[in-house]
Amino acid sequence: MSRNAKVNGLLLLLVAALAVLPIALGMGEGKEEPFTGADAQAEMAITELKPDYEPWFSPLYEPPSGEVESALFALQAALGAGVLAYYFGVRKGRRQGLAQARAEAGAESAES
Repeated sequence: MSRNAKVNGLLLLLVAALAVLPIALGMGEGKEEPFTGADAQAEMAITELKPDYEPWFSPLYEPPSGEVESALFALQAALGAGVLAYYFGVRKGRRQGLAQARAEAGAESAES
């Protein structure tokens, strides 16, 4: 097993642990919405500290339901992952192409 395969396997296990451990340890039990986002938690904290607080602005777009909001968030995450994967793929391809060009140039100079 190569070093890269070991590192990838370890990272995969780490990601799986980060996803499963909060559920397995029972974090969030007894709450109405156990895994709310940071925005909702901040809003709840603000309203507890200062009930008469009024926001400075309102959202430009309010999704019609939580499912639509989740779908838009998942789409945003997928697009971001796609852009990152494309960038790293192009970078690796350029590095491999450069290495191949150097190897070919070294082989041509050795033949001369």
